[in-house]
Amino acid sequence: MRPDAEDRRRATEDRLRAALAARAALVTHHDLRPEEPPRGRGWGVRRVRRVALAALGVAAAVVVMCLPVLLSGGAQAPGPVPPADTPGVSEPPVVVPTHPTGPSVQTSS
Repeated sequence: MRPDAEDRRRATEDRLRAALAARAALVTHHDLRPEEPPRGRGWGVRRVRRVALAALGVAAAVVVMCLPVLLSGGAQAPGPVPPADTPGVSEPPVVVPTHPTGPSVQTSS
């Protein structure tokens, strides 16, 4: 750096320091008041409302997921099967002749 630029920086810095010192001299202990102690993060209304809404959202999601199981009556297990019909004995149908039959006559020759 050039010595000229260094002198300008030093002069600017000296003027700023003098201005800040003059401003600080205007403030006395009567102008200052004690600061309130920090409170930290408390449970405000907004925070309680956010937590409550999140809990309601989780509860609604659980209900939506469990609702089909509750409405169907439990797990999807197969119900009891009704008993089968009793097996019948299959007999050949009885043939009813359409013309009267009599004793057969055999002729011998």
